[in-house]
Amino acid sequence: MHANEEVRTKRVEPSREVVCVLGASGYITSWLVNLLLQHEYSINATVRDPHDLKKTELIEEGSFDLVVEGCIGVFHTASLCYFDVEDPQAEMVEPVVKGTLNVLGSYAKVPSIKGVLIIFSIAAVILIGKPLADDVVVDETWFLDPIVCEKLKERVKSLGINFTLLEVSLMEKNLLSV
Repeated sequence: MHANEEVRTKRVEPSREVVCVLGASGYITSWLVNLLLQHEYSINATVRDPHDLKKTELIEEGSFDLVVEGCIGVFHTASLCYFDVEDPQAEMVEPVVKGTLNVLGSYAKVPSIKGVLIIFSIAAVILIGKPLADDVVVDETWFLDPIVCEKLKERVKSLGINFTLLEVSLMEKNLLSV
């Protein structure tokens, strides 16, 4: 089912504010959904098709237009993450960047949206080449170190670097500030 078709079948209580959660079937995101429900938000959620995990509307332009319609916020936790790829740049990095730009394009069309929270992988900060001690604070100033990534296996390298390249792309387009 296409993401927009899924939204058409949902009923939203008009008295509740609506947020969109992309990638709602993830472990951490399930806790986010729970917290949002406890705070009495209605949720438009998207999940992967369990019968076709590689199928995604994330990279289809406009596929999230209807999903975010009427929302006050978007939590973007969906991402492509495969470990059996032949070409990590073409199969992971480029689709992750394109998919996030697609979501931001849908968000930009909706004046009611006050903000978007993009939740990246921990891989974007743990592959930085710095020791993680109890007194180290990991924040938005940490970026993946490409030299560290080059020493890793291709699959692990692409997992981390796709999030860093996405951040760089978003900052270059003035769509993300840190």
